[in-house]
Amino acid sequence: MAKTPRVWDVESEAFWESEGKHVANRNLWISIPNLLLAFSVWLYWGMVAKFIQKLHFADLSVFNFTFLNDGQPYEGDAYRGLLFTLPAVAGLAGATLRVPNSFMIAICGGRNVKFLTTILLMLPAVGAGIALQNPDVPFVTLIVLAALSGVGGGAFASSMSNISFFFPKRVQGLSLGLNAGLGNLGVSVMQFLLPWIITFGAFGHLGGDPYKAAADGSQLMWVQNAGLVWLPILAFLAIAAFLGMNNLPQHECGPTPIAIGKYLWLTLLGYLGATVGIVLLLMPWGGFPVLLKIFCVLIVCVVTTLALMRFLTPAETKKNLIGQFAIFNDKHNWVMTWLYTMTFGSFIGYANAFPKLIDDVFGVIRVDAAGVALAQAVINPDAPVSSSYIWIGAGVGALIRPVGGWLADKLGGARVTHWDTIVMIASTIGAGYFVALAAQSPAPQQYFIPFLVLFVVLFATTGIGNGSTFRMIPMIFSKEQAGPVLGWTSAIAAYGAFLIPKIFATQIEAGTPQYALYGFAVYYASCLVVNWWFYARKNAERPC
Repeated sequence: MAKTPRVWDVESEAFWESEGKHVANRNLWISIPNLLLAFSVWLYWGMVAKFIQKLHFADLSVFNFTFLNDGQPYEGDAYRGLLFTLPAVAGLAGATLRVPNSFMIAICGGRNVKFLTTILLMLPAVGAGIALQNPDVPFVTLIVLAALSGVGGGAFASSMSNISFFFPKRVQGLSLGLNAGLGNLGVSVMQFLLPWIITFGAFGHLGGDPYKAAADGSQLMWVQNAGLVWLPILAFLAIAAFLGMNNLPQHECGPTPIAIGKYLWLTLLGYLGATVGIVLLLMPWGGFPVLLKIFCVLIVCVVTTLALMRFLTPAETKKNLIGQFAIFNDKHNWVMTWLYTMTFGSFIGYANAFPKLIDDVFGVIRVDAAGVALAQAVINPDAPVSSSYIWIGAGVGALIRPVGGWLADKLGGARVTHWDTIVMIASTIGAGYFVALAAQSPAPQQYFIPFLVLFVVLFATTGIGNGSTFRMIPMIFSKEQAGPVLGWTSAIAAYGAFLIPKIFATQIEAGTPQYALYGFAVYYASCLVVNWWFYARKNAERPC
């Protein structure tokens, strides 16, 4: 087990070269694969929903959910909309857990947090591996498992906060970009791995029996492997984190058993806040507007979790938290939260929704040859094989993120963010345009390639913007505030993993998925103005 250094002063060139660089790099390269697996387990529910949907439409008796539908099974687009609940719940829980994770490093220590997070990720992995072997599994069971996966989403806030303490400001753009970018790559790795691992009985008798993925039985699918595959990798990485990572002397984590207790308590408070939100999300609200309901749930989750942390933590922990809560008095914390949600929130939300979005837009035909709407959408026999493409966007967005940090180091974060946002707006409008054409065509697959190209560009801009906006934060805030701000902004931005799938679900059910993309473009335009006003224009308040 790596010892806690007695002194840690990376802004001192002598200390950095003699000792700090070696320790920092070791922690970074252990942190990256742990974060990569956290993203994989957090966001595999978008893929699981896609697999479940395919199995159900091949055999309507399989995964025939009646959840909150008066005992009646869901049909057509209603079923497709229901399955978006799984990635949305995982996104909601992960984002909410980022709130306590934003402040955990100073309370629990970096090594302790990374080790415990990786251990907890095993629960939803093995749970999904068992539950998905049952074709009659209750939908509520899958909701609980999706919520448990949220610990992987929370990991990002603590991981980024932790790495920010290990590196001097002059190289934080690259170090944070590597940790985040290669960590985010877990989404693409997962989307590439799962379509392959579910095609054979990788776990023998323990993996259970396959499902028929085609009505004639020509294709078999072990959907349960989507959970089981992560267990051996997580066990290895948990050991690596415990033995190879460091706590730092400026963090008041105390002995390891005490730090573990504090971590588990803060995580429990995060789950309580997430549970309140999930219950509100699933409850009927009468005629209350659906989109407004989604944002209300988000606000309730954040406020509840902060209140629980403020009033239900031990006195010593509470004192530390109150000191870190000072970031809420700085308006630039809120400005950067708005901007970072544009970049990371879009990346994680699109990554969560993309697998099913392709199937729901290009995998069905909604009009006849004359362009008249069909009473019920039918499966498109010429639909693109989405598993061949779904991993590309998230992979590009993740791999290009360090480039965004590097460009921000060279050119300035605000300038890079400015031009990046302009491209985001254009590509989002373009993608929405081709989605609209596909929905009105008897051959929607003809619009798939231009849609895919624009969406990959959109993913790339979210990656570059991730790096540039994260680079802005250490330039705007002091060393003591930068860590909590990094965690907080990433926490709120992570709600994109909840918001975007739910917004797409409502618009798909309404038959207008392009409206979701047009709405996102309007939000990006507001970010362009905000970034220019506070940071990019001449005589800006805090140029960076």
